[in-house]
Amino acid sequence: MSELSFSYAEVRSWHRPLMIMVAAMSALVVFSAIAQFVDDRELLQASIWAKPLKFGVSFVTYGATLAWLLPKLRKARRTMWFLGTAFAVTGIIDVGFIVIQAARGTYSHFNINTDTFNQIGQIIFSAGVVGLFGASLLIAVMLLFQRVGDTALTWALRVGVGLSVIGMALASFIRGWASTGPRTVQDAYGNPVSLLGQHGVGVPDGEGMPITNWSAVGGDLRVPHFIGLHSIQVFVLAVVVLTALAARVGWLRAERVRAQLTGVVILGYTGLFVITVWQAMRGQSLIQPDTATWTAFAATVAATALLATLTIIAARRSQQTSAAAWHSPNVLPHARPRV
Repeated sequence: MSELSFSYAEVRSWHRPLMIMVAAMSALVVFSAIAQFVDDRELLQASIWAKPLKFGVSFVTYGATLAWLLPKLRKARRTMWFLGTAFAVTGIIDVGFIVIQAARGTYSHFNINTDTFNQIGQIIFSAGVVGLFGASLLIAVMLLFQRVGDTALTWALRVGVGLSVIGMALASFIRGWASTGPRTVQDAYGNPVSLLGQHGVGVPDGEGMPITNWSAVGGDLRVPHFIGLHSIQVFVLAVVVLTALAARVGWLRAERVRAQLTGVVILGYTGLFVITVWQAMRGQSLIQPDTATWTAFAATVAATALLATLTIIAARRSQQTSAAAWHSPNVLPHARPRV
């Protein structure tokens, strides 16, 4: 499984501009985590550094994944390098604006105040969001025409990047669909700020959960946005685990079986993504699911477990059949199948 190796030599071959971005975001994560304890300023009952922290973590994980992936693609390598570089530069600019607004004690998202800095920054910020989405979409499309490693890894990457793009698309949907119109809030110094757009569905932003700050009282499209955005890491992790287990579990050594089980993980996770979108759009908090949400979740878990069970039973039966054929006295040694 050289496709999933992470030696020093392997890391050195990763996309360098993306790795520079990852290093910058890692520094931001450390800074924001410390700043939350030494800076008591807040926006909507949350630390002003909560948003930079969350964006930093997301860009570290997603950026590192792309940095590892892009050099492995064999077709259109120059185009892929350009797309990765565009993503890195745009990411630094966009998150940089979020950090500056946090330091100013005001809002980066939905802020329509008329001061010159905010107006110019919002234009650049909005263009950057489109750039990040566009680069990811093109990478997802080009992945459809390339194979990376075995079947399981190839489909994990294709579907993972595709679902990540859909998760990104929810970011624009948040502003257009969830918004209840302009409203006035206070910045960290008590000054009025006009916001147009919100993360919450059916309720204004605020009253969020610890750490994530997702709404605890209403729908919040940031939940499926997060789940979709980081699907690629979940799928690749599933491939890594299955590959590691294959060294000890005989029936997992068949590429077809690992691909099928990876497909089961993809289906189950996609079901979770769809459920959280549906839940948020009904104005329902993640931590207050109704009977319909619980039923959909239980059905998804049951279907995923059933498919996984059937796949494992079929794989073990196939292994037993192959083993029996190997030891059959009626089969010539040179004709025996390999287990």
